[in-house]
Amino acid sequence: MMAKVTKSEGEWRAQLTPDEYHVAREGGTERPFSGRHLAEKRAGTYRCVGCGLPLFDAAAKFESGTGWPSFTRPIEAGHVEEHDDRSLGMRRTEVLCARCDSHLGHVFPDGPPPTGLRYCMNSASLTFEPSER
Repeated sequence: MMAKVTKSEGEWRAQLTPDEYHVAREGGTERPFSGRHLAEKRAGTYRCVGCGLPLFDAAAKFESGTGWPSFTRPIEAGHVEEHDDRSLGMRRTEVLCARCDSHLGHVFPDGPPPTGLRYCMNSASLTFEPSER
């Protein structure tokens, strides 16, 4: 089990922009086609905006047409947690950072091979670190 990162609300607010705070700490969702990472095509690693944990490799990113960055799988299964989400009158699977519990987005069973999954993430919950290759 991964050691948790915990911070006060004030510490989170000081670290994150208002949009990042709304999405990562309050479970919000950014508007489709508005996220800073949607059009990112470079090789690299997507990390949690809250604690820097590596979450997704750019090689697992694909164009889903949904308006949010989408990935077929996390960089390591233990880096994300999945929880049942029955908000907004829907049944979905919420995806959280395993280290700091930041809300990342949702996972759906309509992705491409090899996993058939679509990790639909909010750009506001992610930072991007380009690789040096």
